[in-house]
Amino acid sequence: MTILKRHDTGAIAHLTMNAPERLNALSDEMLAALQAQIETLTHDSSIKVVILSGAGKAFCAGHDIKQMNSARDSPDGGKANFQDLFTRCTSVMTGLQKLPQVVIAQVHGIATAAGCQLVASCDLAVATEDTKFGVNGVSIGLFCSTPMVALSRNIPRKHALELLTTGNFMTAHRAAELGLINQAVPNDDLKSATLLLANTIADKLGSALKIGKHAFYQQLEMPLDKAYAFTGDVIVENLLHQDTIEGMNAFAEKRQPSWKKD
Repeated sequence: MTILKRHDTGAIAHLTMNAPERLNALSDEMLAALQAQIETLTHDSSIKVVILSGAGKAFCAGHDIKQMNSARDSPDGGKANFQDLFTRCTSVMTGLQKLPQVVIAQVHGIATAAGCQLVASCDLAVATEDTKFGVNGVSIGLFCSTPMVALSRNIPRKHALELLTTGNFMTAHRAAELGLINQAVPNDDLKSATLLLANTIADKLGSALKIGKHAFYQQLEMPLDKAYAFTGDVIVENLLHQDTIEGMNAFAEKRQPSWKKD
């Protein structure tokens, strides 16, 4: 069985985590498959948008606890294995944000612990109205420290800390209110709503999307004055691209642009 399926429609790549019997847990195999696709997509200029979804009843239930517990038989109690696991997981999470494409999480069922981290690490997210989100490791004695990084960069700190310390679940509508996801939609509308968003983005100039996404995450970590100086340089370079010149001329002339490098 292919643990991560991919099919492309035009400029959109559809990635489906395919371990439904394990609620698409981020096992060693799943992380390796995600990392491989990230590396492939990094060099695929034909793709502008990536949709990430899960097969079966859930989007992703987090790390594979059974697999993690099996590492405890080693002489160090699993320490080296755990350190390697979270290094690999971090590479996947940060890799999604480093991709030149816009990544949309298509979420249903549950997104818990590292699964919630996965949603928070995607650029955009659409979820069904009955989806539950949580960083509930604290309920089994394990504070979700690494999921906390992505979560606390998506929603206000007091709400993030409440989720982390109580283990309570959050509804999709609340997740939309706080900014973890973009939309909460009826179950039957999940695929169409996600695809509408993806197609809207895929219709834009690919080079502009790549430049803009990269700059978006860089400027977030900068003080205000440095962010303006940095993005000023970015937008000047963007203005000098031939396809951007064509786009601006087309707008002024009230016609569709004829992009050559898209």
